Amino acid sequence: MSAAMDTESTYSGYSHYSGHSKKAHRQGSRDRHKSPRSKDGSRSEKSVTIQTPPAEPLLGNDASRAEEGQDDNWGETTTAITGTSEHSISQEDIARISKDLEDSVGLDCKRYLGLTVAAVLGLLVFLTPIAFILLPQILWRDDLEPCGTVCEGLFISVAFKLLILLIGTWALFFRQPKADIPRVFVFRALLLVLIFLFVFSYWLFYGVRILDSKDTNYQGIVQYAVSLVDALLFIHYLAIVLLELRQLQPMFTVKVVRSTDGESRYYSLGHLSIQRAALVVLENYYRDFTVYNPALLTASKSRAAKHMAGLKVYNVDGPGNNASGQSRAMIAAAARRRDSSHNELYYEEADHERRVRKRRARLVVAVEEAFTHIKRLQAEEQQKAPGEMMDPREAAQAIFPSMARALQKYLRTTRQQQYHSMESILQHLSFCITNNMTPKAFLERYLSPGPTLQYDRDRWFSKHWTLVSEEAVTSGLQDGSVFVLKCLDFSLVVNVKKIPFIKLSEEFIDPKSHKFVLRLQSETSV
Repeated sequence: MSAAMDTESTYSGYSHYSGHSKKAHRQGSRDRHKSPRSKDGSRSEKSVTIQTPPAEPLLGNDASRAEEGQDDNWGETTTAITGTSEHSISQEDIARISKDLEDSVGLDCKRYLGLTVAAVLGLLVFLTPIAFILLPQILWRDDLEPCGTVCEGLFISVAFKLLILLIGTWALFFRQPKADIPRVFVFRALLLVLIFLFVFSYWLFYGVRILDSKDTNYQGIVQYAVSLVDALLFIHYLAIVLLELRQLQPMFTVKVVRSTDGESRYYSLGHLSIQRAALVVLENYYRDFTVYNPALLTASKSRAAKHMAGLKVYNVDGPGNNASGQSRAMIAAAARRRDSSHNELYYEEADHERRVRKRRARLVVAVEEAFTHIKRLQAEEQQKAPGEMMDPREAAQAIFPSMARALQKYLRTTRQQQYHSMESILQHLSFCITNNMTPKAFLERYLSPGPTLQYDRDRWFSKHWTLVSEEAVTSGLQDGSVFVLKCLDFSLVVNVKKIPFIKLSEEFIDPKSHKFVLRLQSETSV
């Protein structure tokens, strides 16, 4: 009960803080409406933003702007005035919504059309040998020669070969698609065309030489169907080589660089087309790259904008006079002032690192103390105190208020608050309690940013990608090829380098040649 009351008091504190912020925002909006227009008669620009739903985030997104100037007790002494509205939406979110709606229609049609064509062709392939065997029995059964032991054995052969072909086709072709590519897969399309031409030629020969002449040699007809199944098995083997085995041997090394923060990774790829290489890069990106955090870039952008704003040149002699010398002097003075900004950057980073270490230590201590209040009951202990038992969810809710404030401050300092909601933290805490994990294992997710797959899909900032390449996306990788994967917030630049040819020689050393002598000097003790 006390833990529940603590949780409710914490939530009520959050709601009081939000309500106070809304009042301050309404008062500030009235003051802005009362302000007169500027001298040139133009109205001030209006920015449209969206506020995260109140039930979703644990932390406010507006607390990272003034983070550098806050002390450790800012939560008790500071009133935050936000510029957001509950009924507004940003241009970025409008672009995301419209782009998702436009792309979802065409891609679904293309996906189902390709799947339908492949399914119809596969059904035709499997029914063709059976039709070759059954049509003579239906059309001219009385004129057929009797089927001997060899002919009946061919029936078993056809049945098992078709079963093997069915299982192999299901395993190779009928898979859940991982992505939608802009162009067709060339080798897959060539295989479908080859299979269609192959089956069509068999039907053409069957119609001319067997159906028209009503051939009575039934054993020869069955052998003709067996040859068709054998040829289909060889085509399936060719498909395995082209679609699966050809790309296994590494031939290229690609460097993937994220355009915003410069984070890079290296991967080895085989013989792939540009669009398939892009899929491999994206699969590894969600696993290896840390999640994209635009809040980390705001500090550097604001610092650069501040220094660029300080570079101002005034022509005091008027437009008609030559004041180039004075302008150069002023530019040189501004440049010298700008060169001293490295000291400011150094002290900002040092202060930020100090604040992060301090709040990290507070978070570690708070989590360790919270975990000490939980004890896993054994089977014999559960019968002694049935009224005090809690499930993992209740235990997580009981100890969460004691660590919520330290976790909130740490996530705001490291600008990770937009990736962790209160519900996700409670679920992770309940998971750690269920599996008897230590406080260090619980904190692993929050002490350092993890890969993109670790977070919810609605916080990825990258769902739809656009492939930009000077070459055709169906062409293979080449040495020096460059292509870009763009999303709404950033892009991945991929540079392709061919693995060099390595010449390895051999040198034989006789084991008996390892002989040594001891050199004695007069001043040594030996």
